[in-house]
Amino acid sequence: MDALVLMDNLWVMVAAILVLFMQGGFILLEAGSTRMKNAGHIAGKTIFTVGIASLVYWAVGWGFAYGEGNSFIGLSDFFFGDTSTAEEGLVGSVDFFFQVMFAAIALTIAFGGFAERAKLSAYLVFAVLFTAFVYPIVAHWIWGGGWLSELGKQDFAGSTVVHLTGAMGALAATILLKPRLGKYNKDGSVNEIAGHNQVYTALGVLILWVGWFGFNAGSTLGVADAFFGYVALNTQLAAAAGAVAALFIAWAMTGKSDVPTMLNGALAGLVAITASCAFVAPWAAVIIGIIGGLIVFFSMKFFDKARIDDPIFALSVHGVAGVWGTISTGFFATPELAEMNGGSAGLFYGGGLGQLGVQTLSVVACGAFAFIASYILLLVTKALIGGLRVTEEEEIVGLDLSEHGSYGYPESMQGQNKSTGA
Repeated sequence: MDALVLMDNLWVMVAAILVLFMQGGFILLEAGSTRMKNAGHIAGKTIFTVGIASLVYWAVGWGFAYGEGNSFIGLSDFFFGDTSTAEEGLVGSVDFFFQVMFAAIALTIAFGGFAERAKLSAYLVFAVLFTAFVYPIVAHWIWGGGWLSELGKQDFAGSTVVHLTGAMGALAATILLKPRLGKYNKDGSVNEIAGHNQVYTALGVLILWVGWFGFNAGSTLGVADAFFGYVALNTQLAAAAGAVAALFIAWAMTGKSDVPTMLNGALAGLVAITASCAFVAPWAAVIIGIIGGLIVFFSMKFFDKARIDDPIFALSVHGVAGVWGTISTGFFATPELAEMNGGSAGLFYGGGLGQLGVQTLSVVACGAFAFIASYILLLVTKALIGGLRVTEEEEIVGLDLSEHGSYGYPESMQGQNKSTGA
């Protein structure tokens, strides 16, 4: 293996570790955005389900995503164990390590729809089913040589494969679990259930922002031409634009510069640029991020009015922004970058409606599949464990105590310990 190939493999390993580190960002983001009585549960279940996702993806997920099969699903390479080295390109185990981190991120996004009301056993069973039968199929369609890949679908790092797929799992969960106690009044009005720690939420967003360079720039899969720097530039510009746009739209519409909206705007910019980061010019990355930051504000309001309780705004940040990011590639992809990355130019660069049509089709097909499959698998999970949701009493006490027997903040919760006899 020559020095350049070695550097390629080393770069992808570092990128994979950055993507794994994003789980720490999700722990802080979700814990900070919800109530103190559930913080330990949120942290623990994240680590637990990353473990499940890794094992299931090793056993069957990789094979369904990247094994030889047909245009719908892969049918080989189960129980991954490629120990070979490579004379050129990625070592198989490095490639696997990078890809399993993406699968775990999609699962964590889906679990945003479970927050503060689902049984731990629901997380366990759905983690197995989602990682085996939902995420890998979408990945195969787009990245594994499936039918959308054959049509020329462009999704450089996963606006559709990871973010939209995870968000559709979250949507199915929020519908089946129903809103948290006290979220909506009988007249349809909304009660805000504030998260307990905005500092945690902000730090979680920053960790995710840092990890995203492993997500996007790492997807170059090499260092030869240092193109990862260009991808990182677009990623940074879109995130910055999303944060600023979301802050200003919240300020303009409500009179207050809402911090959670601004944080979600940064994430929306990151999600939106994930598909197009290798295909668009920097000015377009700014536009993509701005629109991502704007639409996340209105999307959050929409889901609240629709009485869909989404505690960490996974549907808006990862779903709606993921749709926009995927479609935006069909508008802004430049001929030079599209040719470099094996795609086609967008509408604004003379590419016509062809690429835009493929991008739109992929959103509809992948979104519908991920939602329907997740909904069915959640019904299966519900039947297996006798319901997805904890009891009303357990929800009031908090999942830390009811599911785990201890609090994430034991000193802060002494009054509750005494009142519940714990």
